[in-house]
Amino acid sequence: MHQGLGLDCFNALTRGRAVHALYECCCAVTWAEKIADGRPYPSHEALLAAIDAELLALSPADLDRVFDSLVHEQFSARTVGELSRIMRDHVDRLLGPAEGYPEY
Repeated sequence: MHQGLGLDCFNALTRGRAVHALYECCCAVTWAEKIADGRPYPSHEALLAAIDAELLALSPADLDRVFDSLVHEQFSARTVGELSRIMRDHVDRLLGPAEGYPEY
């Protein structure tokens, strides 16, 4: 649903909309709230670093729940590294190009 927002638009979303957009990437509400609360991110790289840091903070049970929700994803192992790769792909789709896609 949320695709190609661009970083500036993502940073400007209301907290609720940002949490919703992030939840679409990773079905973990607490993770989505922490990432949303870290805004504004000065760069795509800063956002990705926050994503990785919060993935490392997930409990084993939370990791299992997230992997269970990824029914359409290919992954080789249920590791934080693999989840980081998947979340980076999801966030790349969420943000799109640096300036976002034009609105029509």
